[in-house]
Amino acid sequence: MSVSKAAETAANKTVYRVEGFTCANCAAKFEHNVKQLPGVCDAKVNFGAAKITVYGDATIAELEQAGAFENLKVTPDTPARAAEQAEREIAKEPFYKRHGTLLSALLLLAFGYLFRFVNGEENLLAILLFAASIVIGGYSLFAVGLRNLLRLEFDMKTLMTVAIIGAALIGEWAEGAVVVILFAISEALERFSMDRARQSIRALMSVAPKEALVRRNGQEVVVPVEDVVVGDIMIVKPGQKIAMDGVVVSGSSSVNQAAITGESVPVSKTVDDEVFAGTLNQEGLLEVKVTKLVADTTIAKLIQLVEEAQGERAPAQAFVDKFAKYYTPLIMVVAALVAVVPPLFFNGDWGRWMYLGLSVLVVGCPCALVISTPLSIVSAIGNAARHGVLVKGGVYLEEVGALQAIAFDKTGTLTKGVPVVTDYRVFRPETNANELFAIIASLESRSQHPLASAILRKAEEDSISYSDVVVDDFASLTGKGIKGTVNGTTYYIGSPQLFAELRHAGLSPEQAQQIQSLQNEGKTVMVVGTQTENLALLAVADEVRESSQDVIRKLHQLGIKKTIMLTGDNEGTAQAIGKQVGLSDVRGELLPQEKLDFIKQLRTDYGNAAMVGDGVNDAPALAAATVGIAMGGAGTDTALETADVVLLGDDLTKLPFLIKLSRKTLRIIKQNIAFALAVKLIALLLVIPGWLTLWIAILSDMGATLLVAFNGMRLMSVKE
Repeated sequence: MSVSKAAETAANKTVYRVEGFTCANCAAKFEHNVKQLPGVCDAKVNFGAAKITVYGDATIAELEQAGAFENLKVTPDTPARAAEQAEREIAKEPFYKRHGTLLSALLLLAFGYLFRFVNGEENLLAILLFAASIVIGGYSLFAVGLRNLLRLEFDMKTLMTVAIIGAALIGEWAEGAVVVILFAISEALERFSMDRARQSIRALMSVAPKEALVRRNGQEVVVPVEDVVVGDIMIVKPGQKIAMDGVVVSGSSSVNQAAITGESVPVSKTVDDEVFAGTLNQEGLLEVKVTKLVADTTIAKLIQLVEEAQGERAPAQAFVDKFAKYYTPLIMVVAALVAVVPPLFFNGDWGRWMYLGLSVLVVGCPCALVISTPLSIVSAIGNAARHGVLVKGGVYLEEVGALQAIAFDKTGTLTKGVPVVTDYRVFRPETNANELFAIIASLESRSQHPLASAILRKAEEDSISYSDVVVDDFASLTGKGIKGTVNGTTYYIGSPQLFAELRHAGLSPEQAQQIQSLQNEGKTVMVVGTQTENLALLAVADEVRESSQDVIRKLHQLGIKKTIMLTGDNEGTAQAIGKQVGLSDVRGELLPQEKLDFIKQLRTDYGNAAMVGDGVNDAPALAAATVGIAMGGAGTDTALETADVVLLGDDLTKLPFLIKLSRKTLRIIKQNIAFALAVKLIALLLVIPGWLTLWIAILSDMGATLLVAFNGMRLMSVKE
């Protein structure tokens, strides 16, 4: 369900964690009960993340009363509480403590069969042991089932309660006890499989430290992360995890960011570089200025978004929810007809057909069907997050698998987004290339042009000192270049057109040919010279990512019909890069509105189309695409908030993995739904020859639940 806008704006919004959910139906019932509370405007349960969002005012006692039918425990959702709960879940109580009731019921059942074997079928003590097994093992089931029956609410617990009471009434005490125990085992396995699927997010919660070493008033003190404020200086020693998001103010080190971005290779960090909570400082001592509170860190934001995503219903799940709504009452009607029609109209045996009717009730229990989709979605989204891909909901997970066309922005997506000097050629052999480059760098250090940084970076890489070069009469020639005087000689750096204006001769044919060749490769060319001669040329380009060509090739292998680059860059540069990476189409010199129009056309032509961009400049196109995919969302709130999918590590290679994971998720969901329904149908067909028993009914239901759960959990192991 979607929370109404009125409720969202008019009421307080509070998020709570919930312990004790056994199934999706129980979660739905809890949501319904909370909505009935006096001070609550609306509520939304996230079964995948085991959370509830309450719009309005309700105490924890009231919420726990609403979940009393399942003995639910409710706690406020804070980072500290979340981490504590994660640790509790990871280190649970011993098996016998958690399942003592089930073990007791199983023991009573075993003794019942032993007494019946020794003393015969109608042994009173055996019947009492079976009855005790039913009461002890099914107490919580009956408490809910009977209440539902009185309210005419039909869910799986209602079905099971009616079936077990019916079995006792017709004297099938042993089979009633077996059904109770097998149903309890089925619920325990369902809970276990959901816990396993949530584990990847719980592991993330416990990644960030609970305390930080900060410098205050000249003293280094250890404080809880909740007490750290923006602006604090945090000390991170080698081998320690970084507790808060911040910027390095002193020191350098390599940091393992796998917990956030999925990158396996550590990243070098030095002054002014951003670091994230939960990442591991490997080598040097770092002093970090804290930039975000604990609740706002990248990892906290990531956990929140992933949990919200796991709660979003995918189209397949919406179908299952709608189907289950009509399915359960239908099963009740079918079971009643099986029990009543043959004895009334065909002279059948009442005892035999009542038994078959009860078996139909049991086999109709929709456990496998209900768990089939949410378990798969939770497993897949958790796996994606572990690999550095944030998928914002089941609907996007499904849509990624159906993509036919993908559009890419150029800068920062297919390219690195950082200009570099690719060519430096002096025209005369006797020219000292390093001395000339020092003059070029000194001039560019005074420039505001975006490409100047590339020249200065190359000077640093090649250890060319330029700070001692004295420049006089520096001037910027708007739209053309720069000039300045060094040792009495005036140097010019700018476009080829600048030199055509300076001198009638301009460029020689050979120089013009070199420039044309470099421009055809998608590079920006600058000429260096004086009033009388051309001395050198520089070519600067935004380097193509090493992975881009391989990613595009893999996408075509996966059956993506069209890969297109949409960029505002000039057509020549766009075509050169498109050819280099192997795109099927390239469009250059586009305005944002034109990019938007192209995305709309792609959706018309191909049905499902994605846009991959930086999440800021490409916002309109990202919003118009079937799926908007943002690059490099780690630490970028805009990308995390606006895109449907975020590649956290700025890593394009995650895109083929995401498509593969999405398609496998779709296959498994379809398999699970088909299998769950097929098992029910086959078991129901056994009614015709009269072969269906309570044993077969509950085993078929439990078997289907188990297989569906394990099939869905396979999505946690999908690799790149």
